[in-house]
Amino acid sequence: MRVLAIDPAIRNTGYAVIEGDHRSAKVITYEVIRIPKAIPQSAALAAVRTHLTHLIQTHEPDEVAVEGIIYVQSHKTAISMGAARAAALIAAADAGLKVYEYAPSKAKKAVVGNGKADKAQVAFMIRALLGLSETPPHDAADALAIGLAHLQASDPIRAKILDRRQV
Repeated sequence: MRVLAIDPAIRNTGYAVIEGDHRSAKVITYEVIRIPKAIPQSAALAAVRTHLTHLIQTHEPDEVAVEGIIYVQSHKTAISMGAARAAALIAAADAGLKVYEYAPSKAKKAVVGNGKADKAQVAFMIRALLGLSETPPHDAADALAIGLAHLQASDPIRAKILDRRQV
């Protein structure tokens, strides 16, 4: 299975394309879509959607895995994260792809063994687990963790533990 995994944010959306199953995974590509603050929010969301649409066309994933909504202290941050997530969901829906969501704590637990791991721990474990030659940027590492959680969820037992939800 090939999956496009997304850690959505308006200014720094992490993504990864990985392939495999719950026993092994191969990284196809990963990066962070960086949108300058000078770009208005609406144009930034359009750019995220366009970039993800291009990734879908280029890499032809079978499914999409996205970070679930998290609780944040600021309503402004929550709205902005929700908007970025919507841009990702629309890009996937336009391509007719199934989308699954994973809570950040579940993806961290799948990769690090600790649902409260910090971003540096996640990036370090992603590098080790996937045999990468460099540590990925934090947002891309989060996307890789979501992708690994999704591949692990192809095992029915792990799917229940990871609380896999189709959105």
